[in-house]
Amino acid sequence: MANSRPQQNLERFLPHREGTYALSDRVRLLLVRTLYTQPTSLAIGAANGAVSSFVAAYLSGERLLYILAAMLTVVAAARVVMAFCLPAHSAGGDARRLEIAYEIGAFAYSLVLGLIAAATMMLELPAGIELLMVANALGYGIGICARNAGRPVIALGQLLLVVTPIMLACLMLGGLAMFLLAVNMVLLLPAMSSITLNVFKVLRDSIAEAERSQELANRMQILARTDVVTGLANRAGLNHALVEALVELPQDGALGLFWIDLDRFKEVNDLLGHQVGDRVLAEIGRRLRASLPANNTVARFGGDEFVICTRVADKRACEKIAALIQNEITRTIRLDGDRLEMQASIGIACLPEDGKDADALMKAADLALYHAKANGKNQACFFAPTMTRDLVRRREIEAELRLALQRDELSIFFQPIVDLESGKIRTFEALVRWFHPEKGELKPDEFIPVAEESGVIVTLGNWITAQAAKAAAQWPADVTLAVNLSPLQIKAPGAAMGILNALKEARLDPKRLELEVTESLFLEDSPVVRGFVEELSAVGVQFALDDFGTGYSSLAYIHNWPFSKIKVDRSFVSGPHVGRKSDAIIRAVSQMAATLDMTIVAEGLETIEQVQAVRDAGCKLGQGFYFSRAVPDYLAAMLLAQERDTDMKSLTG
Repeated sequence: MANSRPQQNLERFLPHREGTYALSDRVRLLLVRTLYTQPTSLAIGAANGAVSSFVAAYLSGERLLYILAAMLTVVAAARVVMAFCLPAHSAGGDARRLEIAYEIGAFAYSLVLGLIAAATMMLELPAGIELLMVANALGYGIGICARNAGRPVIALGQLLLVVTPIMLACLMLGGLAMFLLAVNMVLLLPAMSSITLNVFKVLRDSIAEAERSQELANRMQILARTDVVTGLANRAGLNHALVEALVELPQDGALGLFWIDLDRFKEVNDLLGHQVGDRVLAEIGRRLRASLPANNTVARFGGDEFVICTRVADKRACEKIAALIQNEITRTIRLDGDRLEMQASIGIACLPEDGKDADALMKAADLALYHAKANGKNQACFFAPTMTRDLVRRREIEAELRLALQRDELSIFFQPIVDLESGKIRTFEALVRWFHPEKGELKPDEFIPVAEESGVIVTLGNWITAQAAKAAAQWPADVTLAVNLSPLQIKAPGAAMGILNALKEARLDPKRLELEVTESLFLEDSPVVRGFVEELSAVGVQFALDDFGTGYSSLAYIHNWPFSKIKVDRSFVSGPHVGRKSDAIIRAVSQMAATLDMTIVAEGLETIEQVQAVRDAGCKLGQGFYFSRAVPDYLAAMLLAQERDTDMKSLTG
């Protein structure tokens, strides 16, 4: 395909009466327009012919010459007016009309000029008058061949019409001198034909080559602005389209920019391969292009991101377009028998409300997309000015968090998980705390989401596990350590090896480590996650399902994965909907856990009444401010020491 266009361009030139090749409409138009170039030279030539003919008529006093001179002047004036009034840009369909108009004027002028020269000879006027008009006519005929070489038929037709009356006059007058003059003019025709055709060939080939170069440049420009996978505009094409859209936008018009990011598209590439991923991108691009009007810009910005730019009336119209986009993307994609279901996050920005130019509009849509993904993905989010402040804050936290890991500004605190029957500490959950030297304590809700979005959570999670394991190694052997894991940390290369190394360096028995994970980790059947769980379970590491009751709460997770604990979310204990229903749910989960040999932990316990309620419902363990807040490692050790002292006193008492 890449080489077919130049060949097609060459095939456009076929045998023709004017040379070896026929002319395309575009080349023909360009050649015809050469006839009208430099109208000043045409005006000078016309004025010279008209003045000379009137001078000859005046000097001779012949009425015929006056008539012919008047005719020549009228034709000359018409040609000059037409040359100066030619539109600056003529369409291809005007080529033939312009050529015919020029032919009529050129042939009429040449014939009348030749007749005037022949008349001066036949009337046997003084030699000076004859010389004036014959020289004028022959000079015009020769000069016009070069000027009008772009259309050889016109150029040579004018020469023939000029010299034919003069040759006939020579033959009618007779004599050797006149005969030789006629012969010279006969020889002039092939000589000027050769010159004219050579000039025409050079001119035609130059224009044709320029046209081929222009078409190739246009093709290269299209390729440079087109995404090869989807056939949509790429980033360069999008920038060009945005500039054009802003230029053509009415003063009171509005543009909507939709920045689309496919959720979890990386998994398609990882599990099915990049070829399938490309086919998915192409299908989504096709759907977006087919569902929107042709005058909209649909571009693949890069990777799994698409951008749509369209004129809109208001935000309500943007909402409808966003819903249409979501609907097209979420429709099932069938490839070679596989069913794929995609989702997308969309950031929306509007001009002029959210930005006055393309760069500002893109930044606003990007920020809106960032918030759409941060808020849970698979949703559309409009830009708001507060997003800029939030982004600055998040980037500031990200940069300072990286430094905090290097400067030891982070600390590990431990919150006890207590046996509700005996009141003894069974587990400490490790929680990270950040004491900023200038801003004071920063809450985990502020920096943990930033760490997850930026990827710092992998480094942070490994550090928490290592530090907590060192502290836990000093506790009694019957006290376990619980550590929260982020899905990103689990999916990172070598995640299991990192945890095993931390246990080895701390000399902590793997059976004393409990890793708390949320059910969002198991929404997909990932081989990476399964391998991580199997590798650590094999050495005795325990797993707990955290925040049970806040997501899908599918029993399939409990059945398919080796959980030893289930942590019931605090909303069932201290939330606004606590009551008979929540108690019934806790009882049902407790009975199920007892059957499956699992332990139920109630989170968020703050009062003795809550403790009694969850204990009566069947929970074995509890965690919350009623027992203790999270404390530093030395205070955790003190709590355990106090327990031992109490036990010793009870034994000796």
